[in-house]
Amino acid sequence: MPVDLPDVDDLFGDDVALSLPQQLHGRLDELRSRGCCQAVAWSRIGTIAYLTPDGQSLKLRFLRCHPETGSWGLSEPTTVETIKGSPAIPLVHLEWSTANTPDLAVIDAVGRVTIAVFPCALNRPFTRTCDNDAVDDRHAVVGCHWLPVVSPQKPYNIMYGPAKKHGNSYQSALLRVCIGGTVKMLWVQNDNKLEETLLEIESVKSSDELVTHAALVSDKKHLLIAVATSALSLKLLKLEIQWGAGPASSSDNNPMPQNARLNPVLVVAHLASTSWLQSGPNEATPDASAAELSQLHVLPSLMDHGNTVPPMIVAIRSRATAEGSFQTAQSVLDRWAAVEERQGLHTAFQQLWSRRNSISSDLPNATGLRKLESIFINKVVVGFQVIQLGKVLLLTMSDGTVEYRDRFSFEELYVTGDLTKVMSLRQVGWNFPEDGPCLQVAFSPTHCSMVQLGDDGKIRWSKLHYPMGDIGNSTQEDHYAATMAGLAVMAAPSIWQQYNYDDVLAVAHSLTTKRRFIQDWVNELIRILKVQVDFSEEMHHDSLMRNWTLQACLGIMNSLGFRGEWSKRMFQSKFATLDLNIRNVVILISLSSNTPPTVREFITPLDEHEVVEALAGCVKWSLDLLSWLTGCLFELTVDDNFMQRLAPSRFSELVAYLHERNNISLHLILCSSSRGFLSALCRRIVHLQGLSNRAIEYYRRRQSAVADQTGSGKPPNPQLQQAYQKMQQVTASSHVKAAEFEKLLNVVGSDVRQAYKAFLPTWINNGPNPPQGKQMDTAIKSARLQFELGMLLGATPPPAFLPVMKKLLAKDLPAFLEDTDHAALFFADYTLLGVEDDERSLATRRARGAHVDLFRRVELKRSATGPQWRRCTRCASLMEDITTAGRPGFLFIVSQQRRCSCAGYWALLPEGKLVQ
Repeated sequence: MPVDLPDVDDLFGDDVALSLPQQLHGRLDELRSRGCCQAVAWSRIGTIAYLTPDGQSLKLRFLRCHPETGSWGLSEPTTVETIKGSPAIPLVHLEWSTANTPDLAVIDAVGRVTIAVFPCALNRPFTRTCDNDAVDDRHAVVGCHWLPVVSPQKPYNIMYGPAKKHGNSYQSALLRVCIGGTVKMLWVQNDNKLEETLLEIESVKSSDELVTHAALVSDKKHLLIAVATSALSLKLLKLEIQWGAGPASSSDNNPMPQNARLNPVLVVAHLASTSWLQSGPNEATPDASAAELSQLHVLPSLMDHGNTVPPMIVAIRSRATAEGSFQTAQSVLDRWAAVEERQGLHTAFQQLWSRRNSISSDLPNATGLRKLESIFINKVVVGFQVIQLGKVLLLTMSDGTVEYRDRFSFEELYVTGDLTKVMSLRQVGWNFPEDGPCLQVAFSPTHCSMVQLGDDGKIRWSKLHYPMGDIGNSTQEDHYAATMAGLAVMAAPSIWQQYNYDDVLAVAHSLTTKRRFIQDWVNELIRILKVQVDFSEEMHHDSLMRNWTLQACLGIMNSLGFRGEWSKRMFQSKFATLDLNIRNVVILISLSSNTPPTVREFITPLDEHEVVEALAGCVKWSLDLLSWLTGCLFELTVDDNFMQRLAPSRFSELVAYLHERNNISLHLILCSSSRGFLSALCRRIVHLQGLSNRAIEYYRRRQSAVADQTGSGKPPNPQLQQAYQKMQQVTASSHVKAAEFEKLLNVVGSDVRQAYKAFLPTWINNGPNPPQGKQMDTAIKSARLQFELGMLLGATPPPAFLPVMKKLLAKDLPAFLEDTDHAALFFADYTLLGVEDDERSLATRRARGAHVDLFRRVELKRSATGPQWRRCTRCASLMEDITTAGRPGFLFIVSQQRRCSCAGYWALLPEGKLVQ
C-alpha cells in the first residue's frame, strides 16, 4: 500500500532552501564588519532609495495614488543609470540629508561618494561624483552624518542643530568617519563646487586598532562623535566646524559676506573613553557573536521637565538563533551617559595651590562615560531610529515587529491603550502588520509606514492599520475621536515642516467612507495648525495666497475625495480641487508679471512667447471656470427643489441637496477663502487682458513704422506677437467678463459682511454668559471663524446667509446675466476644467483619454518626440516635463511648478505609460 509522505526530503540530508536565519546571520556579519551599510533609505520628500542585493545598482520608488482607482501603493522601481557599483567595489550605504530638496549620498565599499539631487521629480536625480580619493580600504566609511540646513524663515529650531550655522546657508555638508581614523567633510563652496576637508581623529597603527563603527549627532554648537574600534575601545569626541572666510572667521556678530570663499577647519577634542564590551549579570551565556558590536548610536542632550539630560551612547550587540544551538536570539543595548564630572586635586596639591592665592585651584569639569543598566531584548534589532523630537526610540526587529521606547528610561511605550493623551496612533490601537522577516527597514518621514527589505532582496511597503474592527462614526465615540487626534498629530508636524505625508493619506484612505471623516480630520488639523480660514474682512489677497497651511489642508481634502480620474469626486474634494487650481494660476500670473527683485534685472517673463502662450492657456481655463460657475449658479435659480429649500423651514435640507447634486458653486461664492481666490483670479485676468491689448497696439504701431521705413511689413518678434494675439482672442471671446464677475463677487462679499455684522452680536448675546467689551469682539471673530470653517468643509451656511443667498439668486445673478447668452453657457465645452461629473461626461472623458497639462492648461497629446510627462503622486495631475528647453524667464516660471498645485510631489512617467 503506497504511503505519501510530503516534505520529508530534509530528513535524509538533501539540500533545502536557504532559510531566513542564514540570511539574518549574513546581515549581522555585515553590521559587525561595517558601520555604514544601510541599503534602503526614505527621504523627507518621499523618495525611497534602495540598493540591489549585489550592490551593483541603485533603484528608486515612492508612494503614489493610482490614477484610475485612487488607491495608494508603491510605484514600480526606477533604476538610476548614472550610479553603478562593480563586483569588486559594490555600493554599500545610502544617507539622505534633511534639506528641503534633500541630497542622497551613495557610498561604495571604499568610501567613494556620489551625490544625487532631486529638484524636480522623485525618481529623476541629477548626480555629482566625488571620486578624488584613490581606491584604498582605509577610506571605507563606518559612520556618516548630514548637517541640517537652517531655514532663513525659521532661524532656529530644535530639529536643526547644530546652532553653529553652515558657511553656505543653502547647502548641507556630509561628514564621514573612515575606518582608518579620519573624518572627512564634503561641502559646497560658494561657487557651487564640491570640496573636502580632512582631519585625523584616531591614530590607527595596526589592524587591531581600526575604527569599526562611528555615530555622529548635532548637539548645541558642535557635533558629538562616538567611535568604536576593533580593540574594544569606545570613545566620545567633540567636533567643531569653524567656517572661515579668508583671514578672519565669521561669527554671529560678524557674519561673512555671501560671496566670501569658505575655508572650514575641523577642530576635535577627546572627551571620554571606555570599553564597549562590558557584560552584565543578566546577559545570556556569552559566545563569539555576543562579543561583537553590530550597531552604534549617539543621542544628543535633551530637556526633560526643565532638566537637561546628558548625551547618551547606545551600543547594540545582536545574536541570531543558530542551527543546532539552544541559544535564543538576543539583542543587548549597552548605554553610557556622557556626564560632566568635577575634577579634584590631591590634598598635597591643594596645599600648594593655597600658597598662591592669586591663581584659582578650580579645574574645569571633565566629561566621563557613566555606564547605565543594559537593556535585553529577546529579538534581533535591525533598526534603531529617534522620533518625536528625540524623546522616543523606534526599534525594528528581524521578525518585522516594531517597538517604541522612551529615550530617557528605555521602557517600552504604548503597550496599553491611552485614549486621553494621544501622541501616536499606536496608543489608540493602530499597529503595523506582521508581514514576515525583515533584514533592513526605512521609515517614512511621518513614521506611519515603512519599507522592509526581506530575505529575497525585495522591498515591501507596510502601513499602520486598525485590527480591532470599526473605530466608530462620530467624535462622540472614543476610538473615533482618538484616531482623529492621532492622525492630526502625525500629519501636523510634516505639514508645518513641509515633509512628505502621503502615507498618512494612505492610512486615512480606508476611513473616507465614513460620512464626517474628512470634515472632522481637516477641522482638527486646522485647529492644531491655527490655519487662517476667515478672509471675510480681507480686501487684499497676499495673505491668502501665501497661506501654505491652508493649501495643505485643501490638498488633503482633494486627496481624500479622489476615487480615480474617471470617477466622481466627493463634494469636499471637488471644492478643494478648484480652489487649489485657482491659487496656482493666480501665483503663475503674479510671478510672470512681478518677478522677484533678485532676478528682475536678468529676466522678463512676459517678453518671452513661451510664457505668454502658457498664460493664455491659464486665462482660457480661468474664463471657462467663471462661465461654468455662472452656469451652475443659474441652474440653481431654475431648480424648484433647490429654491424650495431656501425657505427658513427647509433651510436645514439645503446642504444635503447640494451634496447630492455635487454642486459646489454656492459654497465657492459664499466661503470667504474661495471667494478671495476667485476675486484674485479676476484681477489677474483683467490685468492680462489690458496687457495683451497694449501689446497688440504696440506691435501694430511698430509694424507700421517699420513698413514706412523699409517698405516691408514684416512684424518684429512674430512669435511673441502671435502669443499676445492668442491671449487677446481668449479674453475677447469669453462668455463671461472677468471684470463684471469681480463686481458680482464684491457685492456678495459686502452682503456677507453686513450679514455677519447684523447677526453675530445678537446671536452671541442670546447665548449663555454673553461676553462684554473687547471680549465681544473676540467672540465675534471666533464665531465667524467657525462659520467660515464650516463652509470651507462643505457644511451648511449660517442662517444669516439666507437673505444673502436669496438676493444673489433673485437679483444680483439675473442682473449679471442680462447680457449673457444662457444657451452658450449651457452648451460650452468645459473639458479643460474636468469638473463635469455626471455619468455621461465621465464616460466621454474616459473614451477620449483627455488629460490637461497643469501648467499650460491645454490638452496633452502623446508624441514620440515630445517631452516626457510628470504625474503628481498625490492627486494624479499631469504636466509636461520641461526642465531645459526655453529661455530664462520661461524656465523661472516652470521652476515654480516644482510641486503640484495640491502640494504633492511630481514623479516622471516612463515613456508611453500613464502609471508609474
